[in-house]
Amino acid sequence: MGEASFDLPECLRRVRRHDENAARQLVEHLYPQVRRIVATKVPRRSSEEDLAQEIFIKMFTKLDQYRGDMPFEHWVSRIAVNHCLNAIRAQNSRPEWRWADLTPEQTQAIEAALTSAADTPDPSRAIAARELVDKLLDTLEPTDQWLIRLLELEERSIEEVRQLTGWSATRIRVRAFRARRRLNKNFQRLKSQNRL
Repeated sequence: MGEASFDLPECLRRVRRHDENAARQLVEHLYPQVRRIVATKVPRRSSEEDLAQEIFIKMFTKLDQYRGDMPFEHWVSRIAVNHCLNAIRAQNSRPEWRWADLTPEQTQAIEAALTSAADTPDPSRAIAARELVDKLLDTLEPTDQWLIRLLELEERSIEEVRQLTGWSATRIRVRAFRARRRLNKNFQRLKSQNRL
């Protein structure tokens, strides 16, 4: 079924009448959006496919709560984002790590960033830097990890984050400020360990 011919209101009516074909079509329509949310919100060690399936199960079980006061895709996005946040919280880990825990590539990436010696792009350094960013983010609380990923890595606006979370713009700014401060503190600790 092509995107142009997809009739969401009719599909939802059929799903509510327990039409399995309509349910399959609805999942196919929403799958790219849900998969994208899962891929950007949770650590790589989580199973993206399992989380996407859990989100669809939650969507179907809550379908009677959808009242049409917002676009259906936005409603599903909120379910997906909240489910991902809950999955991150369930992992309940905030690992502490030291300079010695870094790979040689990550160490080189930090040293290159500190000395600004990287004039030419190096893919292995870029990968190591990305892994380092992920490690630094892992030191934050799950909600702060997710917020920084949205604002800094995905470059989402405060308004976009507000729509996804339902939080006030002030709450988003304050929480992001505190998370950035913690990241900087963790990074400074790594730098000082390197000098010892």
